Amino acid sequence: MAQQYALVAAIVVFTVSSPLLAGARPQSARLTNRIMGAVTLESQMYGFFELLQQAKFTEATKDFTPAMKTALPASQLQTVWQGLIQEFGTLKSTQILRTETGPGNRVVSVKLEFQKGNQNLRMVFDRQQQIAGLAVAPPDYQAPAYVRPTSFLEREMQIGTGKSALPATFTLPVGKGAFPVVVLVHGSGPQDRDESMGPNKPFRDLAWGLASQGIAVLRYDKRTKVYPQSFGGTFTVKEETVDDAIVAVTQLRQVKEINPRKIFVLGHSLGGMMIPRIGKLDPTIAGLIVLAGNTRPFEDLLLEQTAYLISLDGSVSPEETAYLEALKRSVAKVRSPQLSQAKPAELLLGIPASYWLDLQGYYPPAVAKTLKQPLLILQGERDYQVTLADFQGWKTGLSGKQNVTFKTYTKLNHLFMPGEVKSNPEEYQVPGHVAKAVIDDIAAWIKS
Repeated sequence: MAQQYALVAAIVVFTVSSPLLAGARPQSARLTNRIMGAVTLESQMYGFFELLQQAKFTEATKDFTPAMKTALPASQLQTVWQGLIQEFGTLKSTQILRTETGPGNRVVSVKLEFQKGNQNLRMVFDRQQQIAGLAVAPPDYQAPAYVRPTSFLEREMQIGTGKSALPATFTLPVGKGAFPVVVLVHGSGPQDRDESMGPNKPFRDLAWGLASQGIAVLRYDKRTKVYPQSFGGTFTVKEETVDDAIVAVTQLRQVKEINPRKIFVLGHSLGGMMIPRIGKLDPTIAGLIVLAGNTRPFEDLLLEQTAYLISLDGSVSPEETAYLEALKRSVAKVRSPQLSQAKPAELLLGIPASYWLDLQGYYPPAVAKTLKQPLLILQGERDYQVTLADFQGWKTGLSGKQNVTFKTYTKLNHLFMPGEVKSNPEEYQVPGHVAKAVIDDIAAWIKS
């Protein structure tokens, strides 16, 4: 039940290693001289998917290498395939995208078109045309039309130093600096630098879109993704999110192509909620941008989102009612005045008490109102995770403050991507891009 109502639907990924994948040489001259026929290989691939659709999983593994049969037996293949069908719906079509020949193998990239979204599959065949590897992943990223690839360059960086450093990408416009720059701060969860969700990469859209308009962008892998082992005990949102944003800003002041007086910070979702704290810790930040930042407590949003999701099909089952009631009891513990008496290691909604205690009484607009930096606050009206109620919280809490700009977008969801129907987790699996209007509004605000 908890997985069913996860805020972000998980992507099923499976990979298998074998000596051939590592580039091992064939075992005999007969294998070396064997030529794989493209037509035969294509027929074999389509036959494999036909067997999967017919639920003939034992037969589907008949062309597996011995290593593959051990690593991915028929029972596990069935679990993985059924997980994909449950997540994305029935398989509608398959299409070969490309083939690559390597030492001792051939890799076929296949587009899988499901009812609720697309995925890519890499199939590795050895010289005997046995299946030596499978990997399911989101479709390859395609840059949106507003990106001008020749107008910027990218280079790798690190946020912080030593063993705790975070890998990062610095997107720099072509031309003579010094450029304004934006640091991107993630939402909840162990996010990568692109804030990838299914096939979508909203932070890459922002980076490439803004760089196409002469604004540098720094994005980095989140600490909870790179060092999850560091979050096994007590921690707060400061260690999770805030500290690394401050380090990133500090490092950018030493980058020669950057105008140190034009460093901006953009936070999405949880990152947006933390923008006032980030701004307070470094008053020299030039400006602060909030994308779908919540003003209400997380536990309130979790209850609201869960009730919304279980009602999407028009009915609520007894099991769903029981799950919601259990969630309400957990939320009551988070809200309890006695939370301060809880053991530090106690988990509430999967999060230690220290995290909840740190956020008790935190109202982002109240902190934001004390800041001197200008703020840009943007909200998608179709967002079911952080809603217009939160946006109204910003407007009410910042009433009277002169250097704040507010804007909403009628058709955009939590990822600031367009749609027509009621927003739901499934649409995050449909390839899309951050709307051009959002990129343009951010760029214009920074340049102003």
